[in-house]
Amino acid sequence: MAAQHGLPEAKLRHSTGNPDGPADRWSLVVAAGLLSFVAMLDMNVVNLALTDISAGLHVSPGVAQWAALGYQLPLVALLLPAGRWLDQVGTRSALLPAVGCFAACSALVSLAPWASWLIAARFAQGAFGAVLFVLMPVLAATAVRPELRGRAMSVPATLGPLGAVTGPVIGGLLLDHVGWRAVFLVKLPVCLAAALIVFRHAPRTGRLSPPDRSSLGDAALIGSAVASVLLALTLAPKAPLWLLLALPAAPLVAVWLRRPGGRPVAETLRAAGTTGVNASVLALAAGFAACHYLLAQHLRGQEGESATRTALTMLAFPLGMVVAGRFGGRLADRWGARPTALSGAAVTTLGLLLLLPLDGGWTNADIAWRLALAGAGMGLNGGPTQALVMTASPPGRLATAGSAVQLARSLGFALGPALATAATLAGDRATTGTRAGIALAVLAAASAVALLALHHRRAHRATA
Repeated sequence: MAAQHGLPEAKLRHSTGNPDGPADRWSLVVAAGLLSFVAMLDMNVVNLALTDISAGLHVSPGVAQWAALGYQLPLVALLLPAGRWLDQVGTRSALLPAVGCFAACSALVSLAPWASWLIAARFAQGAFGAVLFVLMPVLAATAVRPELRGRAMSVPATLGPLGAVTGPVIGGLLLDHVGWRAVFLVKLPVCLAAALIVFRHAPRTGRLSPPDRSSLGDAALIGSAVASVLLALTLAPKAPLWLLLALPAAPLVAVWLRRPGGRPVAETLRAAGTTGVNASVLALAAGFAACHYLLAQHLRGQEGESATRTALTMLAFPLGMVVAGRFGGRLADRWGARPTALSGAAVTTLGLLLLLPLDGGWTNADIAWRLALAGAGMGLNGGPTQALVMTASPPGRLATAGSAVQLARSLGFALGPALATAATLAGDRATTGTRAGIALAVLAAASAVALLALHHRRAHRATA
């Protein structure tokens, strides 16, 4: 396996923190998968509840939207600074408080008597969510031997997107039968189960120390850059001039890269040689998110399907992903992460390409089997890509490497619907506009294939 990744076995064992080969802790892999599911579920289930929150708290839809933005902004903005900080502390000592505080914030949101309470709790929850996002791949990567890493990384890499896709289904049922406050409580049992597993099985290594002042400055810079991009993408569909909000992002990132917190991130990506892999993660996530958004709008809008039938049709994607994800990890462990990840991206691209002729004559089954094919590709790609990034990470930089790939995926999920909305403006917002958006999704997925192929070629030359 070491030869397949082009890395010496000693480095692989050092990077896992498992030098003597103790028993694999698959329970920790399960905990990582549960946390990945609940974190991505939260990012998507709340969107359905915005109308109910607006009515329940007697606020405008614009204010209610901060129930989603208030979580997403700190989560995405703090990923890289959190990764750098978490490389210096113990996984168990950081994960347990983060899970507990994440769950407590969910309970506080469900009890919110007014909007300001809800938004403040969501901002805090997003900050703790950033810690969870960084530590999930680290927890899975360090729980097993290097030769089983592909299988282990497939668990959170599959369950995370599964939470993103099933979020609307779960949210719809809760909103119809219980109310919007239940949307924030549904995550508590999963958080409790993950916390108990970590408490019982995670090794007691390292202590939790607060970030230093320079880390807070780095967080402010990268956080402002990411926030400006996300706000621009969120507001641009209403007025294209909002895209100007993204202009400060580049100089802010440039300043951050020159600071003590930014240089280690750049050095980690350079040493690992995974910049192209992270870019492929962003592109594939953007293509998936764009297509998922467009198809949901097509079924609910142009076709007039019910919410239940639409949700059942869209479930074909995560079902394909879950089935293929079980094989993706095994294939990566046996034949290598690079070819498996590349094959998965190609299958996803094919599935999205087959959706391009979409028209009003298609049945739900016609859409579902194509979605299942695209989902199977995502299942083959997710775990091996995570394993590829984590295995190539320099010793002591697992959290930094993990935060980079999580940021790429999160930005892709945020970027996809915004790009899809912009593409639909090229048509009549019906057939032509939907096809234009799907074409853009296919292009994004194809670029992921090209990036992975380029990385595969470079890695092969380096190994030779």
